[in-house]
Amino acid sequence: MKIAVMKETFEGETRVALIPPTVEKLVKLGAEVEIEAGLGATCRYEDADYEKVGAKVNSDRKGLLQSADIVLRLRKPPIAEIELMKKGCIHISYLDPFNELELVEKMKECSISCVSLEMLPRSTVAQKMDVLSSQANLGGYMAVIIGAEQLDKILPMMTTPAGTIKPARVF
Repeated sequence: MKIAVMKETFEGETRVALIPPTVEKLVKLGAEVEIEAGLGATCRYEDADYEKVGAKVNSDRKGLLQSADIVLRLRKPPIAEIELMKKGCIHISYLDPFNELELVEKMKECSISCVSLEMLPRSTVAQKMDVLSSQANLGGYMAVIIGAEQLDKILPMMTTPAGTIKPARVF
């Protein structure tokens, strides 16, 4: 089974669908993982990091889409790329299927099965694939960090021999 991991094309997107430790697990399970060249550049992974764990690097985006049994990405694919995917393949990403009817119809027309990650149930059985909770958690964490950076005060109360600094009030 060949899994293709595509580079994100959405402007400002820095996340990737798979990082090297996860690729390593898939390779050990017998999957052939092929990544688009430069996949991890936005999150400080080199192509060599992926190669070390058994992935192949491919700079031919069209060829990668045409040969994959499973296509992974974070965001929905451009509609023009759907026709490039191998008939019968499985596409896994955020898809927003209720608002992207044209995309869903194109997938159906091209005989591509798709898994919309945000539609997976938020249950203990599917907890490892619950992307909404994990991404919302990270987003909230980043919001606090970015907000703290903008404050002209420090967040925690600090007591030192020189005195006490009161914590910032943020609400």
